[in-house]
Amino acid sequence: MKVTDHINKAKGKTLFSFEIVPPQKGQNIQDLYNNVDPLMEFNPPFIDVTTSREEYVYIKKENGLLEQKMTRMRPGTVGICAALKYKYDVDAIPHVLCGGFTKEETEYVLVDCHYLGLDNIMALRGDAMKHEPYFKPTEGGNKFASELVSQIKELNKGKYLHNIIETTNKSDFCIGVAGYPEKHLEAPNMDTDLKRLKEKVDAGADYVVTQMFFDNEKYFNFVDSARKMGINVPIIPGIKPIAVHRHLQVLPQVFRLDLPEDLINAVESCSDSKQIRQVGIEWAIQQSKELIKNGVPVVHFYSMGKSDNIKAIAKEIF
Repeated sequence: MKVTDHINKAKGKTLFSFEIVPPQKGQNIQDLYNNVDPLMEFNPPFIDVTTSREEYVYIKKENGLLEQKMTRMRPGTVGICAALKYKYDVDAIPHVLCGGFTKEETEYVLVDCHYLGLDNIMALRGDAMKHEPYFKPTEGGNKFASELVSQIKELNKGKYLHNIIETTNKSDFCIGVAGYPEKHLEAPNMDTDLKRLKEKVDAGADYVVTQMFFDNEKYFNFVDSARKMGINVPIIPGIKPIAVHRHLQVLPQVFRLDLPEDLINAVESCSDSKQIRQVGIEWAIQQSKELIKNGVPVVHFYSMGKSDNIKAIAKEIF
């Protein structure tokens, strides 16, 4: 079922969803199931599965020199989605990126998703590679998320690349895109960033999931500004509970977001990691309660591979 259908079917009740990260190559999928299992009691209508960019690794040769190779450390997004769908009877949503994929490779991924009965796609530009200061489009790939959305919409019409296939067996993907309550790190200002979001919606995006935020006013202001610009699709808030002290430095640096002073002070006053984790849980509970009170369609949690804190939050609000 499409995300938008789940929202409509809920008739105003706020839904629970979360996002997971594929395990690294060589790990067992059971570890992923062990973190998904405790969250299924809250009846998530859908689960997102991220896709990682390719990266360089260095392999030592017999002569002692290092050879540079490109690889993906966390493959298997579509396979994991299929496994989740048929193990838990839940809609699993693969993240599809511009970065690292040609348009042909993207089409192959979308065809596989269609074969597997996946109804939703999260369309993202993707981040820069670790060695790059800024995002560089893949040669022959989509440059922007709006272009990726357009490619998916064309496939929904039965139009494949190069017009080499004519078919009446069309996909019907529901398309999600990202929104940034504190603007994308590369955007020069908030207005420009909202214009880019409008382009994605105009290209055919059906809903928006926001980047994490820790001040609900940032989300409410973002939604208000988006509505004034004519963006009328559902805007789902994304929540990430603080879990360790280094999040105070890492999250603002990586995601270019602000942390409220009260949250910083609460974390700084903790004497151990257990207390910090509890602060993160309590902050996310209060965030979620206020969001639900204001009628958000879904509260979407970034689990990052661990579910104990997400379960503690969900127990209080769902």
